[in-house]
Amino acid sequence: MTNSARLPVAVIGAGFGGLAAAIRLQASGVPTLVLEKRDRPGGRAYVFEDEGFTFDAGPTVITAPECIEELFQLAQRPMADYLEFVQLDPMYRLSWEDGYTLDYTADLERMNAQIAAHSPADVDGYRRFLEYSEAVFQEGYVKLAAVPFLDMWSMVRAGPQLARLQSWRSVYSIVAKYIKDPQLRQAFSYHTLLVGGNPFTSSSIYALIHALERRWGVLFPRGGTGALVQALARLYRDLGGDLRVDCPVDRIDTNSGRVSGVCLESGERIPVSGIVSNADVVHTYEKLLRDESLLDRKRRSLARKRYSMSLFVVYFGLRRQHPQLAHHTVLFGPRYKELLDDIFERGVLADDFSLYLHAPSVTDPNLAPPGCSAYYVLAPVPNFANGQIDWSTEAPRFRDRILEYVEKRCIPGLREDLVTSRMFTPQDFVTELNAHQGSAFSLQPTLTQSAYFRVHNRDARIGGLYFVGAGTHPGAGVPGVVNSAKATAGLVLQDQGAA
Repeated sequence: MTNSARLPVAVIGAGFGGLAAAIRLQASGVPTLVLEKRDRPGGRAYVFEDEGFTFDAGPTVITAPECIEELFQLAQRPMADYLEFVQLDPMYRLSWEDGYTLDYTADLERMNAQIAAHSPADVDGYRRFLEYSEAVFQEGYVKLAAVPFLDMWSMVRAGPQLARLQSWRSVYSIVAKYIKDPQLRQAFSYHTLLVGGNPFTSSSIYALIHALERRWGVLFPRGGTGALVQALARLYRDLGGDLRVDCPVDRIDTNSGRVSGVCLESGERIPVSGIVSNADVVHTYEKLLRDESLLDRKRRSLARKRYSMSLFVVYFGLRRQHPQLAHHTVLFGPRYKELLDDIFERGVLADDFSLYLHAPSVTDPNLAPPGCSAYYVLAPVPNFANGQIDWSTEAPRFRDRILEYVEKRCIPGLREDLVTSRMFTPQDFVTELNAHQGSAFSLQPTLTQSAYFRVHNRDARIGGLYFVGAGTHPGAGVPGVVNSAKATAGLVLQDQGAA
């Protein structure tokens, strides 16, 4: 059967995972159709434009560029023809209320010098922690990140290595094993928040993030994360792929236990040979497959799982520049574990917060009008599982508190120089992204919700149904979702005889 006569594989959602899967399939000769609910591709990596400012809405920490470059290699196109990556140094600036600042860099000599100046006894502990991180990177990322865990035996085979690396322990407990200073313990454990996990409950496997960053650094696509989305969308279309926006899916049709089509909210029905869902996993099972009784057990299982925290984000543009800022800044508040307990366990909107400040126009001034600067600041907040915060009334107050705090900590004159601002709340995660409980990263990265225990890349009951993105293996973060596309696309190609 020729490609023109074959039914396409539909990819629901044009986030990083959906685009990466579609590129892999299209490059391998499988015709695909990407269906995106919003008016442009990107998913969580959406772009807002206002008053001449460009704001990346979602992921801005780009690591492991090799998994992105591999997509261009598969397509036999030079990545340099589509986008430019800039290495950031420092990767992050970490700041505490007492004035202590750590420039987190891939330069080991500079890192050791900063640690020695603050806590000399922790220099050797940091070396040993990096050795641990490298070991878990080799086992958890190099060997397993793009391998689908479809049965218990796949978990059993990985068991001895995971046990040797004490994967049942939390990231924080592993860091505390090597590092004694309380602030440095925060500095080397907070990274799990970048993939939706509490450092005190996330599996120590996620300590691999440190080795991953040291290997490739933290990168910024010139033009912002939106430029990376545009590059992938262009690559997909250059391969002949069909990408439709403003095209929300109402349901997935099945026939005799196999997917047969997608029905759009417009009423159009599209016959398909398979479906790769980059939509929220709970939304897919509960809403898009609502008529499929075979999945009742799966829906009950998903209801019992724990989902990541949500985020409250303020995007703002200023009439002045602040070149003293780093591209990425983490502003630690007065509490660490107690604040995380409020967010993950108690569902409380606390009086204090820790914040992540993104200042992309420090690196690329073209993201703001001349002489101006663009930012976003986000606070991890509870999802709707543990707290029912009324964001319609709370959001303006919370925004004002955050901007006042950022002005006091690192951007003097912020509110006086404000040109434009907008908010994205947990309710927006539900409304715009169909995110279950308003979670920003789908399932939490705990040991019992990782690998085989995560939503599988291929459904076991419904033929031709696959998953890609944060809710499936290996998890959230740009490398996670792009590697999930590699695992999932491999299964589709195998099942369609195109591998």
